[in-house]
Amino acid sequence: MSIEIKTPTFPESVADGTVATWHKQPGEACATDELIVDIETDKVVLEVVAPTDGVLKEILKGEGDTVLSEEVLAIFEAGAAASAAPAAAEAPAASADASASTDAEKVGPAARKLIEENGLDANQIPGTGKNGGITKEDVVNFLKTKPAAAPAAPVKVDNAAALNIVSGERVEKRVPMTRLRATIAKRLVEAQQSAAMLTTYNEVNMKPIMELRKQYKDLFEKTHNGTRLGFMSFFVKAATEALKRFPAVNASIDGNDMVYHGYQDIGVAVSTERGLMVPVLRDTDAMTLADVESTIADFGKRGRDGKLGLDDMQGGTFTITNGGVFGSLMSTPILNPPQTAIMGMHKIQDRPMAVNGQVEILPMMYLALSYDHRMIDGKEAVQFLVTIKDLLEDPARMLLEV
Repeated sequence: MSIEIKTPTFPESVADGTVATWHKQPGEACATDELIVDIETDKVVLEVVAPTDGVLKEILKGEGDTVLSEEVLAIFEAGAAASAAPAAAEAPAASADASASTDAEKVGPAARKLIEENGLDANQIPGTGKNGGITKEDVVNFLKTKPAAAPAAPVKVDNAAALNIVSGERVEKRVPMTRLRATIAKRLVEAQQSAAMLTTYNEVNMKPIMELRKQYKDLFEKTHNGTRLGFMSFFVKAATEALKRFPAVNASIDGNDMVYHGYQDIGVAVSTERGLMVPVLRDTDAMTLADVESTIADFGKRGRDGKLGLDDMQGGTFTITNGGVFGSLMSTPILNPPQTAIMGMHKIQDRPMAVNGQVEILPMMYLALSYDHRMIDGKEAVQFLVTIKDLLEDPARMLLEV
């Protein structure tokens, strides 16, 4: 029985997608739920799997082709796996090649990259994924048990020899932008061209938060089943309280309308190999510090594994980005349309500060708030950032809501 393999249904915010990688070729057998093809959208990579056991009969859309929602990608022959066996018996050499190919296809993209970087043999790595597939975690665990394998990578791969590069030669490599990277570039340019964007700065003394975290981090982790207490949860809760006090910062612009949101959905920028993604924490007013930390940790893990879904990144009324994890001391974050404001966190650095007429060395952080002046006046922006500063420098105020 022939079955049409179709593109997944895209949400309204996604117009189309691109065929990224075919993991199966015509005539190859597929098991139920085995990965057939990856579809890349401007937000995430969607996986299309086999609906049942069978054989991929015909590919209708090649790699790089643009596809729409529910468009037919290929023809699949259900229950035809057995008919492919005689062909393999006629050519033993081809069978061995096909077997090797099938083994390679059981390795996910992230795992394959890690294997190549470390010069590993995929056949030596036990797979725990579906149908014995090798995941990124399998490779990481293998590296932990085989520490001697890692140093071999630089010796095994000679990039200069592989590219026939002569010493001193000036080499260039041209690669097309991924759909995600192209969309990020387009949105950032549009944000600067369409919004009256300004940035205001302030600095916050992180000593009270650091002392609170140091005092309770072990008890916090024990009480909340291993969830670690970081800094981001304090910033999310402080931003949530400030957004309630300044509704314009929590609003968005839709044409000539200003949309005020009666809830706080805060996006947290996550850096991945494919680019910057902004998954959203929903209803942060109702979340505890532990809820925020565990959800952000889950976002980070799924972002690295390429498992963030469209639902994770849709919406959002405000965004927080943390360049401090990479060592940034100060930056100007760009708006995430249609939101009207974004806050940037930065590196914590000891600096001499005047306190009650005395000079003290304190751990200070610069905060930046970029905002759309069409919606937010300078007074509101400054007061919003000062509110966050006051809440962080006296954490008890978050509990008392004062």
